[in-house]
Amino acid sequence: MNPVLSRWATPSITALFVISLVSGIAIFFGVGRGYFTGMHEWLSMLLAIPFGLHLWKNWRPFVSYLKRPPMAIAGALSLAAAMLFVLPALVSPSGPPPERAIIQLLPSRTVAQAAPLFGHTGETLTAALSAGGLTVASADDTLVKVAEASGATTSKVLSVALAAKK
Repeated sequence: MNPVLSRWATPSITALFVISLVSGIAIFFGVGRGYFTGMHEWLSMLLAIPFGLHLWKNWRPFVSYLKRPPMAIAGALSLAAAMLFVLPALVSPSGPPPERAIIQLLPSRTVAQAAPLFGHTGETLTAALSAGGLTVASADDTLVKVAEASGATTSKVLSVALAAKK
């Protein structure tokens, strides 16, 4: 292994793990979800790179760990704990979390129907979306139609609406 990669694998794992740990705890307790969630997800994905390098660097000791009971027991317990979260969804799929399901309904609603969520009437939200550079023919247009007419995404439409929230 390249000495530079070898030198940086373990410190990178440690730093990214600490960030993942702190952000995971914050998310669990509902503190700063708005900024910790993205950080936690992306930096946890980034953690895979130095983890792979660490495994590569320490492959022989890792293989010897696999031959010992503590690794098998820890692996089995971890898998069992993970299954406590997975099995209920496999046995009785309930779809996305309610918050996400509600948000997924929003783009198919008209500007007039969505307006109260942003503290507007259909007419004032239409004006706010237009002022935000979007093309809105009437308050009876769906947010998807506004996005298509504007050459934008529904996320962009919702962002403009949120920015205009009263």
